[in-house]
Amino acid sequence: MLKIAFNSCYAHPLPEGHRFPMEKYSLLPEQLRYEGTLSEDNFFDPRPASNAEVLKVHDPEYFDKLKAVNLSRKEERATGFPLSKQLVARELAITGGTVQAVDFALQYGAAGNIAGGTHHAYRNRGEGFCLLNDAAVAACHALDCRGLSRLLVVDLDVHQGNGTAKIFENEPRVFTFSMHGAKNYPLKKEKSDLDIPLPDGTDDRAYLKILRNALPRLVQEVEPDLIFFQSGVDVLASDKLGRLSLTPEGCRQRDIFVFETARVNGVPVVFNMGGGYSERIAVIVEAHANTYRAAQEIFF
Repeated sequence: MLKIAFNSCYAHPLPEGHRFPMEKYSLLPEQLRYEGTLSEDNFFDPRPASNAEVLKVHDPEYFDKLKAVNLSRKEERATGFPLSKQLVARELAITGGTVQAVDFALQYGAAGNIAGGTHHAYRNRGEGFCLLNDAAVAACHALDCRGLSRLLVVDLDVHQGNGTAKIFENEPRVFTFSMHGAKNYPLKKEKSDLDIPLPDGTDDRAYLKILRNALPRLVQEVEPDLIFFQSGVDVLASDKLGRLSLTPEGCRQRDIFVFETARVNGVPVVFNMGGGYSERIAVIVEAHANTYRAAQEIFF
């Protein structure tokens, strides 16, 4: 059974006019239940990540400041969010959901999180709408608590997974792969184990050709025990922050290819929503829903 982390706190309200579409986190599970792709049994209410889990990745001083809601104005601005206790609780729930998704993926073959994909968070700071790096915390859980020895991060968000790359730069058990817009945020890129920067305007055909050439080879070379898939839909041409030119069908084919490659090679997958900032919320929700439809169809 496909298991998906979801809690109503994911849609924590932000000040009016904030550009981050928090409502997608409540609309997406509603859509998936309404159309019959998923039922209530597919969803689980995530527990908050524990202090011990978070501190395997994040510096104690930074985590203490987060819990005390005591970031400096500069640090808070870098995250893009107005900091609050509710927002910190949301981040802990998201991170705990991705940790639990590891266990479900190992049991069933695939598991996901309606939120997550907070790949811009570093050990000692947050940025780019990310406070805690949920995939990095979950990867440490997979290595330290589940005895896995090789992990592959497949980050297909339009923005480079800079925080994840930096966190694991000296960790040979985690291979980081980021395929992202060359001229997009972050301005200063980190060095992933494999970076594929894409020019502005990259379309379906070019994007899928590059991915189809890269991913199977990576899976063969890395031989991962688990894949973390960052499935951001900010690659769409309609995305306000994207600069690439994928259609919804191209984005759907991307997800199908990742899941099929994992299944054919017998590798479980944990997938997170990542970014999506199209003008119309219906476009965002439909593109994200395609990811869950593909996972359900291919694995179950």
